Amino acid sequence: MIFLILLNYRCAQCFEPFPDGIYFEFEGRKYCEHDFHVLYAPCCGKCNEFIVGRVIKAMNASWHPECFRCELCSKALADIGFLRNAGRALCRECNEREKAAGSGRYVCHRCHAMIEEGQHIKFRGDSFHPYHFKCKRCNNELTVQSREVGGELYCLRCHDTMGIPICGACHRPVEERVVTALGKNWHVEHFVCYVCEKPFLGHRHYERKGLAYCEQHYHKVHRDGWRTRFLLRRAQREGDDDPTDKRSPVDNEKCSNRRRPHN
Repeated sequence: MIFLILLNYRCAQCFEPFPDGIYFEFEGRKYCEHDFHVLYAPCCGKCNEFIVGRVIKAMNASWHPECFRCELCSKALADIGFLRNAGRALCRECNEREKAAGSGRYVCHRCHAMIEEGQHIKFRGDSFHPYHFKCKRCNNELTVQSREVGGELYCLRCHDTMGIPICGACHRPVEERVVTALGKNWHVEHFVCYVCEKPFLGHRHYERKGLAYCEQHYHKVHRDGWRTRFLLRRAQREGDDDPTDKRSPVDNEKCSNRRRPHN
């Protein structure tokens, strides 16, 4: 009996007394700390130390919770999960970036998911899904047509009414070089001759009755206009019909007959 009692206070592996009375029990048998670790405790895949307590089983190995981390950003993965990528344990954000790098797509700086081609917006130098933001002025959800002004994001409609010049031709904001003429603002390529529609591109233009002309067509319009006014004034003095009417006397007679009522 005494022999059995003594055995109960010794390690089942090395038969040495338990230091300070501390032991580990497994399947009804008691072990000292060293032998218990050697026999049963898993070894961490990173620090190679025995694991006592919570064990993370992943990537065909065991890990201390604090040792199991993303191989790219070192974020702890024990409580957030991981994704396997080329034999590496990665957090979701790093995994999305790695996938995007191979596909040429952008990764959203907020949700870390890939963004469909042509569906991202740039804000303070980073790429985002537009639906993460609302317009600073109207509070509506943004689309890819949003604009950044002064470190804030605006929908296109609000942006166009913020004092930014609006083109008199296309009615869109003029965000680069602006031409001011005829009391309006214009994109350089949209400020054109009224007749030939060729852009002036910084060359001289001529204004007449609220319209812009190149030199050639300005002189032509001015000359034709002067001739018309001269003929009208002469006709008024002489009591003639409209001198700008190019029809022949026969045509005029036909028109008079059409207007004459039938008996």
